[in-house]
Amino acid sequence: MTRTTTRDVNPGANPAQGPAMPSATHGRMHWRRGLAVAACAALATGALAQPQGIAPDYPNKPITVVVAFGPGGAGDLVTRRVAQAMSATTGQSVIVENRPGAGAAAAAVTVAKAKPDGYTVLLTGNGTAISSVLFQNLPYNLARDFRHVSSIASFDLGLIVDGQSPFKSVADVIAFAKGNPGKLNIGTSRIGSTQHLAAEMFKSMAGIDAVSVPYKTTGEMVSAVRANDVQVAFEVLSPILGQLSSNAIRAVAVTASKRFPGLPNVPTVAEGGVPGFDASSWAGFSVPAATPTPVVQKLSAIVQAAVASPDVQASLQGMGYVASASTPEQMTTRISDDAAKWKKVIVQAEIPLQ
Repeated sequence: MTRTTTRDVNPGANPAQGPAMPSATHGRMHWRRGLAVAACAALATGALAQPQGIAPDYPNKPITVVVAFGPGGAGDLVTRRVAQAMSATTGQSVIVENRPGAGAAAAAVTVAKAKPDGYTVLLTGNGTAISSVLFQNLPYNLARDFRHVSSIASFDLGLIVDGQSPFKSVADVIAFAKGNPGKLNIGTSRIGSTQHLAAEMFKSMAGIDAVSVPYKTTGEMVSAVRANDVQVAFEVLSPILGQLSSNAIRAVAVTASKRFPGLPNVPTVAEGGVPGFDASSWAGFSVPAATPTPVVQKLSAIVQAAVASPDVQASLQGMGYVASASTPEQMTTRISDDAAKWKKVIVQAEIPLQ
């Protein structure tokens, strides 16, 4: 019998060390079509390629995926769905262990120090890349302490307005901001979140003078949009799909480099007049740095097969996410590129390092 198990761990109230993963808070990844086809075939046949030098029965016991945040957030929900598919593929339980504390640092340190055998995995991604450049005293080193396995999903953001707003497009927002310097208020999540950095990047790339206003929760941000306390806001699509459907709020654009499949008529920010803009969040799996390459390759094949499952793809899209797998090399490049991109935004926006 296969199963996905939840285990909650709270190591204590340590000072926050990093921004949240995409639940509050990164880009759509464009992988080769052949990767998805091969992974689907592997899932359908149950035959995953066995890299040379790895124990033929790997995995032969439960795999634990450590999530740095509590149950119910975007990263947690996506991890659980992918874990179910991994369990079905491998015949082993995949345990999702929630380990909040120290602003995601507690979970990272736990996995970095775990036995490097492919059985302890960390949920990482865009938020991890941001933390690596925003926080000066992290108790782990992203480049030194981890190897990256595969991405699992992207989390698009929307540039949202009130349902009755006169803004119908990105061009309208930019025109107002340029005609009224300093009078456009942009709602975001807390400082250092993908939403906040997306707003700062938008201001820079669009060449506008606007004020970023942080909110603690999605509900507070949406209320501010509807009350015109902020005229626009950047928020992850998943928690606001219902309000978008009811037209209480509207998305004038999405932040990825391609349109979100669930909102095909909503253009991207780049299409709206800011070429090259891409501020989506994403998540993936990483393992301790000493994990042998054959194990990383086998685990990556398992994850890719799970993510390529049509059921997983459909269920994630229904929740507002985009299933997106990668090779270890692609994920390594992506997390490095994201760190460089967000460091540039942090420096340009003069956001103090923490």
